[in-house]
Amino acid sequence: MAAREALREFQARLADRLQTARTAGVSASWLAVEAGDAGYLLPLGQAGEIFPWTPPQAVPYTLPWFLGVANLRGGLYGVVQLSAFAGGQAASPAGEAARGQSRLVALNEALEVNCALLVDRLAGLRGVEAFVTSEAPAGGSPSWQGDTYIDSAGRRWQEIQLAALAQLPEFLSIGA
Repeated sequence: MAAREALREFQARLADRLQTARTAGVSASWLAVEAGDAGYLLPLGQAGEIFPWTPPQAVPYTLPWFLGVANLRGGLYGVVQLSAFAGGQAASPAGEAARGQSRLVALNEALEVNCALLVDRLAGLRGVEAFVTSEAPAGGSPSWQGDTYIDSAGRRWQEIQLAALAQLPEFLSIGA
């Protein structure tokens, strides 16, 4: 019960910050998330609703980063472990206790892909002013990788172009 109330309070604060950003002209461009050891920036216009961790129903004969499907507010969504897909590694199993801060970030409905990305932790909203420098993607980087931004603490944040990801055959082809 306390966890549910904390989630509601967090979502209310996030909604307030989004509204303040819109009215005050602050440029909140991304939802910052952590997955595995990496930080990622999801463009707000391409991200959809944020859901609490819901264990997906496993689907046989799929790639290791595809965790299965979950019913999120009456819609059926494929669940992708972001750290495993982006890092090219096997999905890491975690117990329910370890999923306390995990969230499922759905792709925006306009992208026409019922998919949610499993992230380990939400890190808040970020605008370009939150970073001291940026680097263009290296040659040969996947098309869904945007710029890498570095904050004042030296932490690297990889932008993910969700619209490009939603059209990528390697992302849409989940069969092993």
